[in-house]
Order: sequence, then structure tokens, then C-alpha cells
Amino acid sequence: MGLRASVLAIDAGNSKTDVAVLTAEGHVLATARGGGFRPPAVGVTEAVDELAAAVTRAYAAAGVTSVAHVSACLANADLPVEEEQLAAALHARAWGDAVEVRNDTFAILRAGVAEPLGVAVVCGAGINCVGMRPDGRTARFPAIGRISGDWGGGWGLAEEALWFAARAEDGRGEPTDLARTLPAHFGLDSMYGLIEALHLERVEHARRHELTPVLFATAERGDAIARSLVDRLAEEVVTMAGVALSRLDLLDEETPVLLGGGVLAAGQAQLDDGIRELLAARAPKAVPRVVTASPVLGAALLGLDRVGAGTGALERARAYWES
Repeated sequence: MGLRASVLAIDAGNSKTDVAVLTAEGHVLATARGGGFRPPAVGVTEAVDELAAAVTRAYAAAGVTSVAHVSACLANADLPVEEEQLAAALHARAWGDAVEVRNDTFAILRAGVAEPLGVAVVCGAGINCVGMRPDGRTARFPAIGRISGDWGGGWGLAEEALWFAARAEDGRGEPTDLARTLPAHFGLDSMYGLIEALHLERVEHARRHELTPVLFATAERGDAIARSLVDRLAEEVVTMAGVALSRLDLLDEETPVLLGGGVLAAGQAQLDDGIRELLAARAPKAVPRVVTASPVLGAALLGLDRVGAGTGALERARAYWES
């Protein structure tokens, strides 16, 4: 008798989607990769169509047409109402008997812990933070930009760096080497030139995220403005983590604080040291560490949690992605 599929795990980010089909015993029957998941840009139907292409390939490889539970951790599922809308859209595809949709930050959190307990802060294009306890309690933020009180993420850091650099060059602000290093990244010799190129889209809007590593490099060379932005990001990360820990009554318990996303995984010493120093002062029992495991592992573990899989199944799934 063959192994019976029980969980479809989906981790869908802005740039790529990973899916996996697993048994209740944690055996991975098939995996597939697809394109990005961007409902705000293309609409829910087209975004789910992109998921469907990867799911169809994985189901064909696994030899199944449905599973007991679909565990989907999706980018742009920032509000509960969006999770409900996306869950309904996935349920209509009849991929599984039950569907649970979470924000993709939960996948990074679950991938980094042995049990569903901890807080994760993710800083990629944007910034987000979630927390969970084994009893099902969660903590989260809307995380949809400045209107929800957010600061940070690759896009936010690039925008702040541009603001300070522009004002430094024209005399409205303090001097900073960012006025030289930012335009130089694109082969330009002035902020005026970069502003013009961005405004007229001679430099594509999507390339602004390239300025975050330039900001870090400028900070590492001692520039005061650049260093202040890195310090502010450390403050934001710890503030979000501290609030989530407080909401879940975890400040007095040894609790993992997972750091994920390209910005927090970049190994920038000033940022890493700042986060650890601030966290030690505000939440001494928190245990910070960077998550390097694939987020689809987190979606798989959340699915196995939901179907009541045992410890052996969880360890077997983890071994597949961490081997």
C-alpha cells in the first residue's frame, strides 16, 4: 500500500511559491515551485491561478488529487479578512478537505522552532512580526506600511536613505556620504541625477531595493546618518518583538525570537549587535536567532500540527528540508 497524502503545504511569497505534499507521517511525496503571489497587483483569481500551476505539478508527481488539509502561508494575507477571502478562494479549488490560510510570516516562525511557540520578526521588502503559543493564541500586526505604523523593511530603508541623501546634497539636511554612494550604485554622480532617473523611470522603480545594501555598506564605513538608520531599524525590530512577547505573556519565559528575511539575514554587524543588545535589555529571556530553514517547512509543520501528527512526523519533515 502506498503512502497517503495528508497535507498540502504552500509558502507563497511576492517573488516565488513553494509547495509540498506530505503524508501524516511527515514523508514528503512531492514538491514544486511557482511564481510570485501578488493578489493586490493582479487580483485574487489570477494570483491563485499561479498557485494552481505549482499545486497541479506537485499533485501529479505525488499521484494525488486532494489532501486532508491545506496549510497555506501567503504573502499579502495581512489582515484576517484577507486570510478569510484567500481561504475561500483556495477552498473553491478543492485541493483539500480543510483549508487554513496564514500570513507568510507564520511559516518563518514555525520553521524556526521545535514547537509552535515563539515570536518572529521578518524584514524583507517590508517588516512584519507575529507570535504564537501552542494553545493557539497569536499576536500580529496589520503590517501594511506607514498607515499601520510600520517603519523599516528594504523598501522603507531605501526610501529613508534617499530622503537624507537628497537633503544633504541640496543643503536642507546634514552631510552624509549617502549622497555619493546611492547615485554611484547606478553609475550616476549626483543625487539630482538619481532623483531624475527614478522620477523618469530610467532606473526602474523595482531597483530601489538595491539601495539597502548600499546603506549598510555606508554605515559600516562610519557614516553617521547611515548608522542612525541602522540603529533605528534595530529599535523597530525589538519594539515589535517586545510587544508581541508581552501580548502573549512570554516576557518572563525563555522564548525564541526568530529573525528572518533578506535584511535581517544579511549579517550586518551593527544591526545584529543592536538587536541583541536592545532585546537583552527589554526581554532578557528572549533567545534571538536567524532563521535559515525554508519557509515551506514552516507551512508543512503547521499543517502537520493541525492534523495531529506526532513528534516523529515533525522531525521527519524537518529532516527533509534541513538535510
